[in-house]
Amino acid sequence: MKRAIYFILLLCAPALTAIASTPARSVSTDVSQQEKNKAVARRVFEEIFNQGKFQVADEIYAPDFVNHGLHRDASLQEDQVAVHWEKQALPDMKMTVDLVVAEGDLVTVVWRGRGTNTAAASPLPATGVKVEFNGITVWRIVDGRIREEWTAFDKLRVIRQIVNQLKWQLLGLLCALVILLWFIGRLLRMLWQRCVTAKG
Repeated sequence: MKRAIYFILLLCAPALTAIASTPARSVSTDVSQQEKNKAVARRVFEEIFNQGKFQVADEIYAPDFVNHGLHRDASLQEDQVAVHWEKQALPDMKMTVDLVVAEGDLVTVVWRGRGTNTAAASPLPATGVKVEFNGITVWRIVDGRIREEWTAFDKLRVIRQIVNQLKWQLLGLLCALVILLWFIGRLLRMLWQRCVTAKG
């Protein structure tokens, strides 16, 4: 009986080995592709944002790339114009990747950024303000290139930092505006009185 079971197992061994090895190869291929996708995602932060190598965008992004914004979608050209502006406004900008998770063709990155506004980037003047921000980006990567993006970050925190660091300058501007409006109001009232007097 033992010999019969052994003989059957021996005959079935090649088939069982093939069945057992097929999912392992598939999982291995998936893991390998996900690691490649993670590497593509890291290039965005390291090469484009940190090093300012904007030319690599053509290697990293697909021509039909779409950034799905809160209110509207942006093309690759629009997306890269925004990246150029950010790097111009914050020349020392440093992006740090905190977490990268990949599943299928999706890569999710939790990131942090910091920089100093030492250069003018229309309409923002050089203010010297230091900002820190964090966010999360989900990319769909197909054939080694980013096809779609969804990003969210705390814009209110950035605005709060700017206001806190420029509060005295902003208060001074507000006072100057109030004085200017008061002066214009007095001038208009004087002109109105002269018109009324001239007519009378």
